[in-house]
Amino acid sequence: MKLITFTNKGIYCPQGKFYIDPWRPVDLAVITHGHADHARWGMKKYLCHHFTKPILYKRISEDIECQSVEYGEVININGVKVSLHPAGHIIGSAQIRLEYKGYVSVISGDYKVQDDGLSTPFELVRCNEFVTESTFGLPIYNWLEIDDLNKKLQSWVLRNKENQKTSVFIGYSLGKAQRIMKAVEGLGKIHVHYSIGKLNEAFETVGIDLPDYEIPDFRESVKHLQDEIVIVPPALLDSNVIKKIPNAATAICSGWMQVRGARRWRSADAGFAMSDHADWKGLLQAIKATEAELVHVTHGQTEVFSKYLNEIGIKSDVVETLYGDDDEEEKEKEVIEN
Repeated sequence: MKLITFTNKGIYCPQGKFYIDPWRPVDLAVITHGHADHARWGMKKYLCHHFTKPILYKRISEDIECQSVEYGEVININGVKVSLHPAGHIIGSAQIRLEYKGYVSVISGDYKVQDDGLSTPFELVRCNEFVTESTFGLPIYNWLEIDDLNKKLQSWVLRNKENQKTSVFIGYSLGKAQRIMKAVEGLGKIHVHYSIGKLNEAFETVGIDLPDYEIPDFRESVKHLQDEIVIVPPALLDSNVIKKIPNAATAICSGWMQVRGARRWRSADAGFAMSDHADWKGLLQAIKATEAELVHVTHGQTEVFSKYLNEIGIKSDVVETLYGDDDEEEKEKEVIEN
């Protein structure tokens, strides 16, 4: 049975007549999460998790038609049972489970198996067919435990305070920034760039509890940020915004920081391997646990990862998609290396 097909518009369910994370306009788009490479403008109707809905309103338009559901809630679309299950990637991220005549396909979107303490933890969903990402699908990518990583961020902030430095973290506005806020909560006043604050407000509208923060006006004097904590998106690395911050010590938070030899930090003072994607072990753990008979590998280290899955007895193929073209980790990599 073919419950999903891969088209020039996106992943399509012919029985249900809907798409998952399409990159071209369609009538009904089921959305895994709010990052721009998975949730795009132009769909007649969107379906997503409750926590993703305000993100779509902020990023696409408040005029879109959008239905939202709880995790595990089953809805019937043209005879296909559709449910959303936690992906652990960012707040509101979901794996899309499709069931038709006993056959189950799961489209994972982006995911991580680590519990970051903020996103709803990844839920194993057994299936016949699994669609996986492979952003960090190489053995060199192995993340620290979340608590150990957070302690590194905390130690860096405390050391900066001792040296009268202002701690400036560079992390993607949706997902990474909120994790950084959670990690350094209680170590000082947190200030976030407007783009991060806008997404924080979206989460707050659905009851997500984030640490207290302020949004400074970088057009004015920011001398009051001395010795405090500032979080800005990657696009501002080396910008005048950071140059205005008094005695700034900068740290890039990205999975690409895992590879020491590839660290081209430009003017950054530190780097932390923080990612909202699964590492090598996490990808394999999730895929094996699904017990899927067929695994489709989308964006990332597709050829290498798919080849490895076949070598260990898991039938796999590579699927061409447009995911990753506007992915947050790819943007970070581009900013870091240029």
